Amino acid sequence: MFIVDSYALAVVFCFVTMLCWGSWGNTQKMAAKTWRYELFYWDYVIGMFLFALILSLTMGSFGSEGRPFLQDLGQASGANIASALLGGVIFNASNILLSASTALAGMAVAFPLGVGLALVLGVIINYAGAPKGDPVILFVGVALIVAAIVCNGIASGRMQKGAGGNSNSRKGIVLAMVAGVLMSFFYRFVAAAMDLDHFENLTAGMLTPYSALFILSAGVLLSNFVFNTYVMKRPFVGAPVSYREYFTGSGTTHLVGMLGGAVWCLGTAFSYIAAGKAGAAISYALGQGAPMIAAVWGVFIWKEFKGADRKTNTLLAVMFLFFIAGLASIIASGGN
Repeated sequence: MFIVDSYALAVVFCFVTMLCWGSWGNTQKMAAKTWRYELFYWDYVIGMFLFALILSLTMGSFGSEGRPFLQDLGQASGANIASALLGGVIFNASNILLSASTALAGMAVAFPLGVGLALVLGVIINYAGAPKGDPVILFVGVALIVAAIVCNGIASGRMQKGAGGNSNSRKGIVLAMVAGVLMSFFYRFVAAAMDLDHFENLTAGMLTPYSALFILSAGVLLSNFVFNTYVMKRPFVGAPVSYREYFTGSGTTHLVGMLGGAVWCLGTAFSYIAAGKAGAAISYALGQGAPMIAAVWGVFIWKEFKGADRKTNTLLAVMFLFFIAGLASIIASGGN
């Protein structure tokens, strides 16, 4: 299987993760004109699962180091398979709740709260499980990224002012908090199933990052029959949707959703591959800078802040400064 053999290459992989995690949402935006989120999400999950399988049969099966994918699956312990599978279930629940909170409370509230919580708690959980890097510099970097996310939230809120608070907003805040707490745990359950210190010569019963990713995506797919089916019947916003509507979608619409899942899956694969050299906490922290990548798309491509006043533009400038400083600190924390 392919493995990363240096910290510098691990950082590059983490940047790819951040780009992928921050960019897959563009496919949802493209499909949203004609396609409900609940229907898009099925394509997203199917794309994730298929791409995980392709990666496992290619990058996860060739080369002289580690264990090839099918051999690794055959020797994996039940406990490690269950841990990675549970990580997929937790991720799926958190992702659906975060989407619901965005619909109820708006992007400006849901993302800073949900992703900010996930970033802080997730780094603490992953560092406690597999300590690697300087904790002081690491958490300074995390604090700077959280500050950037908050600036982004305030700037978005200024663009959305006039939509007063109501019970839906309060419900959205609660859902964002629950989503953030859940999201902080999913990465650790998958990382715990892998032998992060010995990718070249893996411990018996433990998983390679490719096998772990495949099982994670299987957990997402299986749990989606429960979670997304429920949301389709009882949506947080709008009328219920049916599976019949899903099968009436065009091939292009389905492919756009699958592309979104594949992009997220590529980022997650690179994050777990990089974790062997960078450590789970640093790899996770860099990946969770994704909201800033999404903000770049929003500012420069989708023109979501067109016509913003001076204070909003100042907040965006400060956001990017915090973001760059935070990334530099997180990278420096693992450089020794």
